[in-house]
This record gives sequence, structure tokens and C-alpha cells, in this order.
Amino acid sequence: MTGITDLSVLLATMEPELVEGEFVYCTVPASRLEDHLHLRPLGLFRETEGLTLILPRDAANRAGLQASAPLRQITLKVHSSLEAVGLTAAFSRALTEAGISANVVAAYYHDHIFVPATDAERAIEALRQLSAASRS
Repeated sequence: MTGITDLSVLLATMEPELVEGEFVYCTVPASRLEDHLHLRPLGLFRETEGLTLILPRDAANRAGLQASAPLRQITLKVHSSLEAVGLTAAFSRALTEAGISANVVAAYYHDHIFVPATDAERAIEALRQLSAASRS
């Protein structure tokens, strides 16, 4: 099933949802991925400097990993196409105007936005306003 590419439809139907829990970004040596799979990372990305893991905050703490500040995950429930143009720019602009930083992970079905835990409710509101304005 292919995702939606029409930006106006994506924005009008994105349905931002705040995921339960807090998450952090951690880095470990890239050669040791298997040592960290038991932590059940939500996401991972290999970089030259090491392997970035997106983990539940509790899992990172239990493993004794250095981590980013706590983040909350917002999932846009619309099935966006990986070839859609403008969605990331639109919601990034809305969050920028609200003074909220965002780290975006695009997966096959949905876009996931990680925002500072302290800004999560404001981020949800900014995204809901963006969606409502797109429906008008």
C-alpha cells in the first residue's frame, strides 16, 4: 500500500498523537550493535562516529548509557509516502514558530517527531492548529 503524497491531504489528516513515555538518543560503538539489541531500540542509525540508538529513557538508564535530554515522540497517524514533498517542512515551520526543536524520523507508514519532553504538549497543540488550518 502506497502512502499519501498530496500535501494538503497530509496536513489536513495528519492526526498528531503523543506516544506514551520518554525517549532518549544514545550512541554506542558501531561494531557492537549486537550488545545493545536487548534494549529494543525504537530506532537506530549507523554513523561514522558510532551507532545512534533511540531508546526508552528507562532502558538507557538501566544500561548506564549517556543520553540526550528526555524527548517525547509524536506520531503523525496519516500514512505519508516516503516521496511526499513538503510535509516535514510544514510541520517543522509550525514547530519553529512555536520555538520547539524537532528531530524527525520518517518510517514506512508514518513520520515520528521527537521533541523536548517539556515542550510536548505545546508541540501537539501547534501541530493540531496546523492541521485544522489546512482543513479550512
